[in-house]
Amino acid sequence: MTPKEALRRIVPKKLLAERGIARRLGARAGRVYLGLRVLDSVGVRVLNQQHAPSTSRSFLFVCFGNMMRSALAESLMWKAVGEIFPERPQDVQIVSAGLHAVTGNEAHPWARTAAVDLGISLEQHRARLLTQEMVDQADCILPMDFQNKAELLSLYPKADTKIYMLSAYAEGPWRNREIPDPYFGDVEVTRFCARQLQICIRNLIGETLAQVRAQREAQHPA
Repeated sequence: MTPKEALRRIVPKKLLAERGIARRLGARAGRVYLGLRVLDSVGVRVLNQQHAPSTSRSFLFVCFGNMMRSALAESLMWKAVGEIFPERPQDVQIVSAGLHAVTGNEAHPWARTAAVDLGISLEQHRARLLTQEMVDQADCILPMDFQNKAELLSLYPKADTKIYMLSAYAEGPWRNREIPDPYFGDVEVTRFCARQLQICIRNLIGETLAQVRAQREAQHPA
């Protein structure tokens, strides 16, 4: 038996999987990822609880490939903005991107199905690769999981003060944790994920853009 085979028998598969993820992410991002994972496992989630400033007007949703979670979040937020403002505010920007996106890829079929359930469409969505310009222009950057956050912190360390877990706006078991990638599930898993994203967007809007409308109405009463 080789040392590697012996290690696999002793160490739980989950730990081996986490080590594999950390290695794939690289030295710096891997260390950040393992740190986030350890804190989460012992229930320390203070950093995940931070909310974006109420003054935020430019939102950047980030996931792995920009074909499912971040694409859904972007479309859901535009829908919510349309319900709040009669005309789209010129100062509001909502973008999604993937850390490993293949530019031009269509949204995943499961995500397109889940989108229809929530009254949005991803038929015209095309994946975008995250760029420095997107990061610079965003008031807040909202990753979905610890891998996303670790890579963001590693690639864009100067943007660390505007990176917030989208799960800070979740309800239930995902709150202040991760929004898992439904790519490894099925269409029903994707539908569940989309509904949770809708909750996140509703809460995010309530703390940011909904306040803009209230302020404008106070300044210009009917």
